[in-house]
Amino acid sequence: MNHFTSIYKYFKHFLTAKNTGGHGVHSPFMYQFTRYVLLENHPFYVFDSIERLRESLKMDRRVLTITDFGTGVNRTRTVNDIAKKSIKSTRESQLLFRIAHYIKAENVLELGTSLGITTSYLGSLSPRMKCVTLEGCPQIAAVAAENFRKLNLKTIELVVGNIDVTLPGVLASMPQLDVVFIDANHRSSAVLQYFELCLPNVHNNSIVIIDDIYWSDDMELAWQTIKNHPRVTSSIDLFHMGIIFFNTDVNKMHYKMRY
Repeated sequence: MNHFTSIYKYFKHFLTAKNTGGHGVHSPFMYQFTRYVLLENHPFYVFDSIERLRESLKMDRRVLTITDFGTGVNRTRTVNDIAKKSIKSTRESQLLFRIAHYIKAENVLELGTSLGITTSYLGSLSPRMKCVTLEGCPQIAAVAAENFRKLNLKTIELVVGNIDVTLPGVLASMPQLDVVFIDANHRSSAVLQYFELCLPNVHNNSIVIIDDIYWSDDMELAWQTIKNHPRVTSSIDLFHMGIIFFNTDVNKMHYKMRY
């Protein structure tokens, strides 16, 4: 996205969004989620070790060949460049942990591992959970696997290869999905395909998070299509990511919030 377009879209979002204090949120379910997830700032014990790892990645000058199945164009990038520019911020990464922790997720699926920072947060909930993460680029996946070993995270299963090919098999092995984080191919056709493939495995309390919903007009179209899906009961637009709920006890409402 053009830098000035991104600023304009964020400014527009800021002016039209509610703050996260819970004012104007009439649904008890959504009020509780806002209070105990979006406004929560308790530092869980796993946070420090993951953030130390993030800082070390910002100093890592290894050059990787990036396999991009979305564009079909391979290029090179350094690990530190990816760490500084392409992975979720500390606050957003920890929000993913808080979402999964709030619903006591046992089965987590991530599409787009990158260097494994968000995966590490999602896979740190419990030694009894299952966290499967899919990454297309072998060299990026190798760095992520190295990071999981450094953090001694044994709950994470890393699947390497074109997500279009690997996802159906993974879903067959995960009949129930509690949390899904989609941060892979940033084209509406791919995002919508991933969402539809995951739908049979979600349940009443599942939460799906879509990353970079304003990445482009095309991604914005995907977000609008997903939040209006018949199975979606409510959503939260945080600009940098969108959160989807399937709870049938909640009246269909779409919230736009500052975060």
